[in-house]
This record gives sequence, C-alpha cells and structure tokens, in this order.
Amino acid sequence: MDLVRLINQAEKSSFHLWKLNLLLGFVVPFNKRHNIKVAEIKNGEFTTLIPYKKKNFNHIKGIHACGLATVAEYASGLSILYRLDVKKYRLIMKSIAVEYFYQAKMDATAKVSKPDNFLSSGLNDVLEIKDEITINDKASNHLASATIVWQIKPWEKVKTNL
Repeated sequence: MDLVRLINQAEKSSFHLWKLNLLLGFVVPFNKRHNIKVAEIKNGEFTTLIPYKKKNFNHIKGIHACGLATVAEYASGLSILYRLDVKKYRLIMKSIAVEYFYQAKMDATAKVSKPDNFLSSGLNDVLEIKDEITINDKASNHLASATIVWQIKPWEKVKTNL
C-alpha cells in the first residue's frame, strides 16, 4: 500500500478519502470497530474523527477517554507516516499523556499538522518527536490535549526478540 499516494488522492477527492478510510480499517483494525476515521486532509493537516455513538461510550454516555486518546494518536501518527519513508524507518509511540477538560457528548476531532521538512535530513540514529494535539467537539469545546512522543529509528537499528 502506497500510503503517500493514497493520502494525496484523499486530499483531493471524497471518494479517495472513503477508500483511504476503508483500507486503513484493515491496516488498523482497532479503529474500525470504533469508526475512527480520517475526516479531512488539507494542506498537510490531518483531522481525525471519533463519532459519538454507543460503542464509544463510557459509563456516563460520553466518548471514552481512551477513544479520545486514540483519535489524537491516529492523527499524529498519520501526519508523521505521510512524511516518513516507512521502508527505511520504523515509527513507534514511546509515550502518550492526555489531559481532559470537558465531557465528549458529540463527535470529536483531533487536528495535527507538520511542516513538510520536519525530517529534513537523513536519520542515522533514533529520533524522538513530541506532538501536541488538541481534541475538540463539533461545538468547538476543547475536550482534551494530548502529548505524544514518537520514536523514529532506521530499520537496521531495530532489535526485536522473537
């Protein structure tokens, strides 16, 4: 799957945005159940949405805190993957911290943008990127702020135990 090509097409066409969301539903199956989607891509800015629906509710019928964290992670991760050569580099979340301010009683969105040159030079070692993401509802209420630290590493430096 050529993610960059799909994202570029989705930025220009609602059909291709639908197609991107369909494919991402298979690649990231956790988000499919919760109907988390890319709502809009515009000038390198990614907006993801988690709908206000029963599957996403907590015990007081608001969107669950973990759902709000996930919608922020999704926007942030896609904005990095869009600018990263995934054949050369591995992206993994190192940490996430979320501060909540307001109950989510309607659809919620997370927006994030990055300059195209935020990874301007080649990467030879581990790089950490800290992202600040704001999550709002349809009425522009500030629901939460997420801070995510991503680790980017060349594949040849990745060590795993099997």
